[in-house]
Amino acid sequence: MSVCHHYDAPIMMKVIWFRNAILDLKSANKYIAQENPQAAQKIVHRIKKKVSLLSEQPGIGRLGRVPNTKELVVDKTSFILPYRVRGNKIEILRVLHTTRRWPKKI
Repeated sequence: MSVCHHYDAPIMMKVIWFRNAILDLKSANKYIAQENPQAAQKIVHRIKKKVSLLSEQPGIGRLGRVPNTKELVVDKTSFILPYRVRGNKIEILRVLHTTRRWPKKI
């Protein structure tokens, strides 16, 4: 007697980077690269790798300080990415350094 198990494949959500998030990432990369280009590359890689996890695990971020958002803390960096889930999309709103004052609007 064989038993057949049916497992639903995880639903992949689409990750969308908002313009400000892209600009933040480019700015951080440029700033860090002035002193240490390799460190800048590593940090950008870590950020992108962590974001890639969101498509399968959109709930991994902590509750955001801005209503209806979550915050993705990027390990081994000083960056936090506020994001929100809308339908089957994950919207990366910003890439913020922990030592900087958060903008009034995200």
